[in-house]
Amino acid sequence: MSAVKNVIKNNFRNMELNEFLAEALKDAGYGGIEVQKTPVGARITVYVTRPGLAIGRKGVGIKDLMTKIEQKFGLQNPQISVLEIQNPELNPQIMCNRIAQLIERGTAFRRAAMWSLNTIMSAGALGVEVMISGKLRTERAHFEKHTLGILPKSGDISDKIVKTGITHVLTKMGLMGIQLRIASKVSLPQEFEFKNGETDVQASEAQPNPQTEESSKNEQQASEAQPNPQTEESSKNEQQASEAQPNPQTEESSKNEQQASKAVEEHRGGK
Repeated sequence: MSAVKNVIKNNFRNMELNEFLAEALKDAGYGGIEVQKTPVGARITVYVTRPGLAIGRKGVGIKDLMTKIEQKFGLQNPQISVLEIQNPELNPQIMCNRIAQLIERGTAFRRAAMWSLNTIMSAGALGVEVMISGKLRTERAHFEKHTLGILPKSGDISDKIVKTGITHVLTKMGLMGIQLRIASKVSLPQEFEFKNGETDVQASEAQPNPQTEESSKNEQQASEAQPNPQTEESSKNEQQASEAQPNPQTEESSKNEQQASKAVEEHRGGK
């Protein structure tokens, strides 16, 4: 068997397994499965809202499921693990099943759709879309679509954050199809914003930098501590020049002192 046929066969088997578990675990709040191949056997992870109903008393429900899956789908040694969904309001398959249950009980499809929209958005979803098709009011089939929030329709972001759930419900008027799409904020990439470079530069210049001020103070202290040879030499030259140039006031005072001493000596000699 070629690789392409093998992939198609595995996907078709997983689709049948998903439909079988959705019907078998309907009361437990079935939310989806993950199938992984291991050397020991197939590992199946089942997501439900009430794991106690899926496991059963003393594990009877899980053992029964393992036997049926091994006989019907030919999986060797299937290992089933049941996990509880922490936020079922953001799971599209679970909300599809809830809308189908409301319609089966006789609730109007518009009321069920609006209730699901408000419940999902209050749980923290980015956007949600509900589409119900079939014989809704008359014998002629048509569809109605209700949207709330932001829901990407195309591109890589829609593949990453948008999840889809589909279910069917049989009413007296005929078969109705329900499709629910939910955009989650958890898978949304981080937002970013552009800033003006000029305003950032002006703001950085206006704010004083304590590291720069401290470094300038250290440089001033170091310059004061280290002697400057040019400054010392200039001060020596100024001292020598001041000594070389005679001061007229000093010479005149010395002459007056000499004359006064001579006059005192002459006066003493005359006596």
